[in-house]
Amino acid sequence: MSIEEKLIDVAKKPERAITIAVFKKGGDREMSYELFNELELLAETAGANVVETFHQELSRPLGATYIGKGKLSEVKDFAKENKIALAIFDDELSPVQIRNLEKELEIKVLDRSGLILDIFAQRAQTREAKTQVELAQMQYLMPRLTRMWTHLSKQYGGGIGTRGPGETQIEVDRRLIRTRIERLKDKLKVIETQSDQKRKSRSNVPTFALVGYTNAGKSTLMKAITEAEVYIENKLFATLDTTTRKFSLPSGQEAILSDTVGFIRKIPSHLVASFRSTLAEARESDFIIHVVDISHKYFAEHIKTVDETLAKLKITDKPILQVFNKIDLLDELEMVKVYQDQYPDSIFVSASKNMNIETLLNKFQELYDRNSNNFRIFLPYEQASLIQKLFALTEIVEQKDDETGSFYYLKVQDENLFHFKNIFEPFIVEDEK
Repeated sequence: MSIEEKLIDVAKKPERAITIAVFKKGGDREMSYELFNELELLAETAGANVVETFHQELSRPLGATYIGKGKLSEVKDFAKENKIALAIFDDELSPVQIRNLEKELEIKVLDRSGLILDIFAQRAQTREAKTQVELAQMQYLMPRLTRMWTHLSKQYGGGIGTRGPGETQIEVDRRLIRTRIERLKDKLKVIETQSDQKRKSRSNVPTFALVGYTNAGKSTLMKAITEAEVYIENKLFATLDTTTRKFSLPSGQEAILSDTVGFIRKIPSHLVASFRSTLAEARESDFIIHVVDISHKYFAEHIKTVDETLAKLKITDKPILQVFNKIDLLDELEMVKVYQDQYPDSIFVSASKNMNIETLLNKFQELYDRNSNNFRIFLPYEQASLIQKLFALTEIVEQKDDETGSFYYLKVQDENLFHFKNIFEPFIVEDEK
């Protein structure tokens, strides 16, 4: 059996599954239920048929079995009586917890990280995303090899935990995985370099990146702004690969809009790091557009999750605009005024109904104008060799020719400002900022 075959894949057929969570004792019960429902949605997105859910209130999950003996016995009895094939837990489990739970329940056990990875594997389309998924899977699999070989020992009649061929094979697999991880990292570096070159080729074009909690409506908003056909589905992680489209600001300036993978709560740091390059468009963009589903009861928690993830990825050093989407789904449209008072610098839209999209585009223009450096230069014709660099470093707003050269009215982004001044400072006629 190959390493890839050992990875759990719930996508092949709808497996009968149960979901299990620990609620913090004394915590917000309603919030706990809401977040637990998210695990069920994740499982269904992966292709599982969730038959039942279980939860237990504890101060913290137990180190050996995550849940207590009584609850574990209840889960085991239900699984046997209802032919359950898969138990999905709402937190990341240690290899010891997985091994103990599978031994006790006698069914497959999957934690939140493994479930999200499975969905990512289904959604990945581009070479970059597929490479990232495989790298994350290999890193996830490494510490869990003993558990994988326990499955094989059971399947082929070997003793559980005994030394011998299985133990030898674990070491072989570990070496194979370590080698594969290094190759995938090298491959990703090459892909990232190629992607960086593409981004640099459009460095004089303002770029806006959509980020947000999964299912906030980013793809629908991209379609409303760019009028381009993009993949839209009412599912968690409907978008994994970054989608990039051109659009025009109200001034006529060409711009780029990128739609990135949605965030979700309780994604382990190592998993976030694995998809750093998927979010490279956001990291390298000029402006971050944080899309929020205002119709969701716990949208404030979603905002917090996205803000924390952006901080982990170190994407907080640029202008961020909050856009509250799905205002058409509010029980009372008058609530928009209340939220406007709470979030005064935000824009409120309905992407699906095309409401306030023009207002949003005007805000994009305002952001761009506010963060641009305006110059007027005179370039003599004998300096024509510099024109290519001028176009690469600036946005030409207007050009006026006379007998000895051309006047250019320019906008220069901050990241190009030093290079621009280094070359063109002798030609600046009037610095307008």
